[in-house]
Amino acid sequence: MKVTKAQAQDNRARIVDTAAALFRERGYDGVGVAELMAAAGFTHGGFYKHFRSKADLMAETAASGISQRVANSGGADLAEFIQHYLSREHRDQRGAGCTMAALSGDAARQSNEIKATFADGIESSLAAFKREDKPVDELNRNEVRAKMIDTFAHAVGALVLSRACPDDSALADEILEVCRTQILASLLQKEADDDTACR
Repeated sequence: MKVTKAQAQDNRARIVDTAAALFRERGYDGVGVAELMAAAGFTHGGFYKHFRSKADLMAETAASGISQRVANSGGADLAEFIQHYLSREHRDQRGAGCTMAALSGDAARQSNEIKATFADGIESSLAAFKREDKPVDELNRNEVRAKMIDTFAHAVGALVLSRACPDDSALADEILEVCRTQILASLLQKEADDDTACR
């Protein structure tokens, strides 16, 4: 029975979604093509009808996961985002969580194509929280960007360190709490400084 173009697109999307969750849970080397195809409900041989290689699938899943995270967080208040991002709930949902926190370490050992996908994702994440509600000159723009990089790296790093601890570890929770508190305090201070500068 011939598969329609629409069905082929649906099948590909199911493979990408399944692989994205498995990669976030186990890393790129922690799951093989046969296993992820079986998890998606397909045979191993069907993989190459959709992708040239596992590396192509890795790049596509990274781009898809990152764009979904950016779309879900775009327009959100940065403080609210940090509250959720550095929560125990997000920490424990590896398969449904942030691609950056789950796979940046793996991406560092992959091809330039995958690294470029992560670099684009970082830029997209920074842009999602950029505030344009105040007049911005070049110096201010650079300061805002530096602050966003610091905040994003701090949050991702905190989640990675927390996940590196045993699930029932008090340290895992302490890392999240300390970093969440520090980032939120820094954001409040920045707002206070901006308000003072505007007066």
